[in-house]
Amino acid sequence: MKPALSLYRTLPRRDTRAASALTIGNFDGVHLGHQAILAQVREHAQAHGLEPSVMTFSPHPRAFFARRGGRTELIPTQISSLRDKVALLAAQGMRQIIIQRFDQALADMSAEDFIRQLLVEGLNTRWLLVGQDFRYGHKRSGDIDLLRHMGRQHGFTVQTLDDIHDSQGQRISSSALRTALAVGNLDHSRTLLGAPFRISGHVIHGQKLGRDLGFPTLNLRVPAPCAARSGIYIVQVHGLADRPLPGVASLGVRPTVTRDGPLLLETHLLDQQIDAYGKLVCVEFLRFLRDEESFPDLTTLIAAIQQDVLGARDYFASHGL
Repeated sequence: MKPALSLYRTLPRRDTRAASALTIGNFDGVHLGHQAILAQVREHAQAHGLEPSVMTFSPHPRAFFARRGGRTELIPTQISSLRDKVALLAAQGMRQIIIQRFDQALADMSAEDFIRQLLVEGLNTRWLLVGQDFRYGHKRSGDIDLLRHMGRQHGFTVQTLDDIHDSQGQRISSSALRTALAVGNLDHSRTLLGAPFRISGHVIHGQKLGRDLGFPTLNLRVPAPCAARSGIYIVQVHGLADRPLPGVASLGVRPTVTRDGPLLLETHLLDQQIDAYGKLVCVEFLRFLRDEESFPDLTTLIAAIQQDVLGARDYFASHGL
């Protein structure tokens, strides 16, 4: 049986005073670098009888400041939805996940209050793992020295970590992962993640155009702005059968049929007719096929979809599921 997961959106916790081993960061994507950090938290917590814990922020602090300053072009693209991030953090053994709202009140909080209210009173932190350049509090005034000074006062120790590198010596980072996804390099994104890039969500109703064209789709909302390149992908879908199901998916805004539609992931399952509305599915991205295009008419669109389906069939014939 898996240990219970506690998810907190406000601190202090109202249900426990258990001592925590904590790390803090955005953890977008939960890539191999993040996983190495979380493994240290998990191992220290197990060795010292602490709760393995992670604090992340929603929205991303850079997104908050970009919107506040009217510079939306500076908002970082999003690798994982909040649901996927929580699931990935839990899979790494985190038993407490704190989704700290990043708002004006948090931006204005002094560094001392950040430590006192969130780390000490909020989580009864006994061990903290952060990067050497970790900054916090109003105008990023807090540093590692202040953390260690207040840690001695309040009974927690601070450990810093260096960057995590891959086998070629390259730093593993969310920025590198965003770059790989932005150009459709799924092989590199898989190397950084340790698994295929994926998007999960509940299947929603669409415009039913795919069904009318002979290619019914499962439609998912995606995090915006999405880090993955808009286009056509070979995918496999988990959650609808006892095995993954092959498919071809379109990530985009459907420019042939709408001018300003919402960003959606539309997945056509090969040789399957499943009533999936409302079900939670996970779509794994296996290969990028082509960019999203605006076609002159539906006949040309259908011909392009037929070629995409043939490409997916060839892929699965060669690679299997």
